[in-house]
Order: sequence, then C-alpha cells, then structure tokens
Amino acid sequence: MGTRQSRLQAQSLPPAVDGVRIVFENRAGVLNAYQAGDGPPLLLIHSVNAAASAAEIAPLLAHYRATRCVFALDLPGFGFSERSDRAYTPRLMTDAILDMVDQIRSRCGDQPIDALALSLSSEFLARAAVETPSVFRSVALVSPTGFRGGRPRRAATGTTLYKPWLHHALLGPGWGEALFRALTRPLVIRYFLRRTWGSRMIDERLWLYDVLTARQAGAEHAPLYFLSGGLFSADIHAIYEGLQIPVWMSRGVRGDFTNYRNLKIVDGRPNWRFSEYPTGALPFFELPGSFCADYDAFLAATPVTTVEAIRAAAAIGIAVSVESAVSVESAVSVESAASIEFAESVDTSGTAGGDGVRSAD
Repeated sequence: MGTRQSRLQAQSLPPAVDGVRIVFENRAGVLNAYQAGDGPPLLLIHSVNAAASAAEIAPLLAHYRATRCVFALDLPGFGFSERSDRAYTPRLMTDAILDMVDQIRSRCGDQPIDALALSLSSEFLARAAVETPSVFRSVALVSPTGFRGGRPRRAATGTTLYKPWLHHALLGPGWGEALFRALTRPLVIRYFLRRTWGSRMIDERLWLYDVLTARQAGAEHAPLYFLSGGLFSADIHAIYEGLQIPVWMSRGVRGDFTNYRNLKIVDGRPNWRFSEYPTGALPFFELPGSFCADYDAFLAATPVTTVEAIRAAAAIGIAVSVESAVSVESAVSVESAASIEFAESVDTSGTAGGDGVRSAD
C-alpha cells in the first residue's frame, strides 16, 4: 500500500475533463476552468469535499458539449485553481463563480447563463444568483445542502457555521497535513464515495481522480475549512428564498444525502421544480439519460421572454418572481429597460459609474 500511495502522490495531476483549460486571476485569486463545445453557455460547478474536482461533473460536460458552450470551474482550493493557505469562505467561493461569469460573458457575449452546482456548491451558486440575477437564466441544484434537519438558517447576511476551535484542532501543532493525508487515503476515499452513492458500485474513474487530486500540494487547506464549518452559510435559507429566477432541484434517495426535512421553505414556490431519482447523490452518473431529459425539460419550460423580463426588472432594481415576470415583461419594453439601465449607471456628476464593490469577509 505504501509503495502504491507513493506512486500516486508522485504522479502529476491530469485534466479532470476533456476541454480547453482557461486560467485567469480576479477577486478569488488564480482560477482554472475548462471550456468545451459551442452554443448557449452552461456553467457546471463541482461539490466541496476532501477530494473534490471537476471530474464530478464529467458526464454532464461530455453530454452537453454537443449543444452548449460548457464551462467547468475548479473552485478555489481544488483542481488547478489556487490552493494557497488562506481563509476559504462562502464569499470566496461565490466570488469565484462571479469571476467565472465574467469570463463566460467575455467569451459568449451578453447571454443569460444556465448554471448547475453540486451539493455544498449549490449554496455558492444560489448566493451568486441572488446577488446578480440578471446574468443567470436558471440555476440547477443537485443534492444541495442547507435543507437538512428542522432548524432555520437565517442568521445575519454572510455569516457561516465556522468553528475556529475545531479548525485549530484540525490544524494542530503541524499535524493538519498529516491528518488530511490520512483522511484521503485511497481506501478512505472509496468508503466516502460508497456513502455518496449509497452503494458499493461507484465510478472508478472518479475515485482514481479523487485520489490524485488529494495528493497535490496545498490540497488540505480548503477541506480543513470545510470540516470546520467555514464553508457552510448560516443565512442559506434566506438565500434560497431570495432566488427569483427558475430553479431546478434534483436529488437521489440512497446514501448519506437524503435528509431534506427543511425543503418546506421552498416547496410550493412557483419558480422551483423538483426531481427525485432512485440513485445516490450524483444521479447523472447512474441515470444520465433520465437526468439530462429532465434537465432539458426544465430548461425548455423557461421561455426566453420570461428570463428577459426578470433581467429587465433587475436592471432597474426591482425584485421580480417568475409568476409576475409576464406582467413585468408587458410593462417594461426593451427600449425603456435599456434606457433606464444606462441612466442608473450614471452618477450625479454625469459620469458613468463602475461595477459595484462587494465587501469581503
């Protein structure tokens, strides 16, 4: 075992998916992403765990590259993105998504983006969509966190479940990296993937890539914040309730990620759609045909006119839900929306204003 693990550690990290790598630097530091295909933009975002990577969304990229321009982001601390020793927070992850949005718009123009995120990253995507609803056409949340148990999570905006004492204990007097290595041994990774699948039958290519990515320099930094609660938002219920664009939530019924007792906070909202599969937490690995057919049906049920109405309203600072978008669409013409958007970008001195400044944690 020791010799095998040494070989794995020495091996350089290959690309997680088949696509052109994009490396850029902005608010969230140095980020890596993959681009593949042509068509309307689709953003895919992997989950957060001890060995997360874009390999988790490989089946979706392979499928949608035939009809979409697909982007797969490496979040900070994972893949080929920056893995430096810094604070890993929901703000950092949300900024990384917004940085990726800027890159997509520079390549695809001013097209609304469909975006899909896995597990905890659903919280980051939801926050990005609440903050900038005009750039997204829809969001898809696969096995999202934040619905477990019955306790409300509506704390002050931007607060987290971070436990500094736990983070300090995990780091210890120099044993943080050793602890992480123990938690990401090949057999341990296989154990946790089986819990994710709710089955002994896992995707072997994903397991191998998880082992490789966990052996890279700096791989422990983001996961230790994850284990300390620092990447979980204490205000996530308010964020989910604040989503005004179309939302598709999907989940499986096997494995560790099946507790959705707090789904009542969004169940019944007209802009939310739900799908359930007889699978683990990553249904598109087990039932790719059914999953993609349901996702396509959700996207097809979101008329471009409705999206444009929501975007026009967002440009003048109005929060509009899907059910009232038709009214807004008839009240706000394309010409007047464009004129108001330009007027709002000009300050009292008559000069065009720049981008809004987001506060950091």
